[in-house]
Amino acid sequence: MTTRTDGAGEEAVSRFVERFAAEMTAAGMQRMASRVFAALLASETASMTSAELAEQLRISPAAVSGAIRYLSQVSMVSRERDPGTRRERYVLHNELWYETFTRRDQTLTRWEKVLDEGAATLGTDSAAGRRVAETAEFFAFLHGEMAGIMDRWRAHKKAREV
Repeated sequence: MTTRTDGAGEEAVSRFVERFAAEMTAAGMQRMASRVFAALLASETASMTSAELAEQLRISPAAVSGAIRYLSQVSMVSRERDPGTRRERYVLHNELWYETFTRRDQTLTRWEKVLDEGAATLGTDSAAGRRVAETAEFFAFLHGEMAGIMDRWRAHKKAREV
């Protein structure tokens, strides 16, 4: 396990990792990806090797590989080489949550466009057309709110750093 310098015991860290991973799994994320993500989040350096992840989580290297593949595809982690070695280190992105929600914002925009087209195709005089139009309106609302939320987050973060 990655050495901790803040006094948190390995058992307590393991309980946290499993608890947070369970919450992410319940929200729809793949189980192994949730566990690997939570372990990286709880590590001091926000990075670990495959061997470190396998040891901490008591899973196979193949399970680590599959989880990392998923987390890489959704841009939650990246791979870096350990200097002077052939080992890869898996690293959480610096602005992880900001980047994740920004991508969600882009997804909302795409969904809104398709839903608007669907509402026009179905016709707003039909129940299906009205339902699709309302869904598009909801995503447009979320898109508008997301920009404000991200601005407030950046201001909050900056104020904390002072």
